[in-house]
Amino acid sequence: MIDLYYAATPNGLKLTMCLQEMQLEHRVLRVDIGRGEQFAPAFLAISPNNKIPALVDHAPDAATYGREPLALFESGAMLLYLAQKTGRFMPADARARMEVLKWLFWQVGGLGPMAGQNGHFVAHAPQPVPYALDRYRRETARLLAVLDRRLADREFIAGADYSIADMAAYPWVVPHRSLGHSLDEFEHLSRWFAAVAARPATRAAYVGVKDPYARDRAPMDDAQRAVLFGQK
Repeated sequence: MIDLYYAATPNGLKLTMCLQEMQLEHRVLRVDIGRGEQFAPAFLAISPNNKIPALVDHAPDAATYGREPLALFESGAMLLYLAQKTGRFMPADARARMEVLKWLFWQVGGLGPMAGQNGHFVAHAPQPVPYALDRYRRETARLLAVLDRRLADREFIAGADYSIADMAAYPWVVPHRSLGHSLDEFEHLSRWFAAVAARPATRAAYVGVKDPYARDRAPMDDAQRAVLFGQK
């Protein structure tokens, strides 16, 4: 059994997509980050960076990890671990494997942080900050263009086969409209996006999920803002 500590953010959705694809037995334990549940001592023992998602595998491979439950934080590490655990969505060939890892780390280090800052200044800043809005919108657009060029001659990000690199990137492309972008500009990215969206595991992961940056979202109150953005 795997416990996934989750909120419906792009990083959380990477893991629900992955677990659905791999058909691993798991339970989803929702963490209300607006109420500060990510600061509970029990959660911090699993995720010391007080962020979701986090994961506990209660039955890791004993020969590799021992018999004690294995706790993980950082979404990229969790995707890599689950791919290794199942032998799925990660090529066995060394060169092909590196293609997946390059693009997984590209998402973790680039697309996610830039789109996340884009979303923060669009949806959560208490007042407009024109420089920040322009800076992060432009950088997100640049990264979408990088991905579009990458997909020009291949079906999925790392090649012909769907992989954890695709699972990592997709949730950060989902809110593109709210972040001020149109996929109409990106022929190859648009085709890939539709293909991933149509996968049964993706549809299952997104049931009931709302765009966190949508303009019609419920307004954040001062208490939530202090919890999410007031840490020192």
